[in-house]
Amino acid sequence: MRAIDPNTISERDNYKFLIGSIIPRPIAFVTSLSEEGVLNGAPFSYFNIVSSQPPMVSVSIQRSNGKQKDTARNIINKKEFVIHIVDDQNVGQINQTAASLSPTESEIELASLTPMESRKINVPGIKEAKIRLECVLEHALELGDKNAQPGCDFLIGRVVQYHIEEEIYEDGRINPRGLGAVSRLAGNDYAKIGEIFTKERPK
Repeated sequence: MRAIDPNTISERDNYKFLIGSIIPRPIAFVTSLSEEGVLNGAPFSYFNIVSSQPPMVSVSIQRSNGKQKDTARNIINKKEFVIHIVDDQNVGQINQTAASLSPTESEIELASLTPMESRKINVPGIKEAKIRLECVLEHALELGDKNAQPGCDFLIGRVVQYHIEEEIYEDGRINPRGLGAVSRLAGNDYAKIGEIFTKERPK
């Protein structure tokens, strides 16, 4: 087995090893509002659950040469955002939102997505997602080497409202086949839900 010290390789090589190893990764499509009221939307695969009591999720947003991305800046300023689960029906449109736009341009318009008013926060979501999570910012951390500029913004949001499509809601549970969530691999590759198998947990 090959042994590699992450301190001896470039940031790009670390990135390739991590995204090639930690698969599949769920994808959050995040909407946020700029100070000027522009609805921003972007997908992130450094995303997961933090806690169920209270319900919290995390998104890690990488910086480019130390520059904060629009989504991170918007969330830190407004303290609100919406997370959508990317699925096999909306992934094509969501992929378009990964384009580099200026802060005054809306990825929602670019991808012909439909804004939906939220119930408890001011940031709209999008109609094309089967699951939307309205979130308020709980914690924002700048992460990076001690002697270097921050490499990412790690954001923890508290879920204050769920929106779940009726067709995939079954007795308090979500039908994974109906949701059809897609996951991120490496490069330009994605994966769908494949074989589902059951293993009982030991008591």
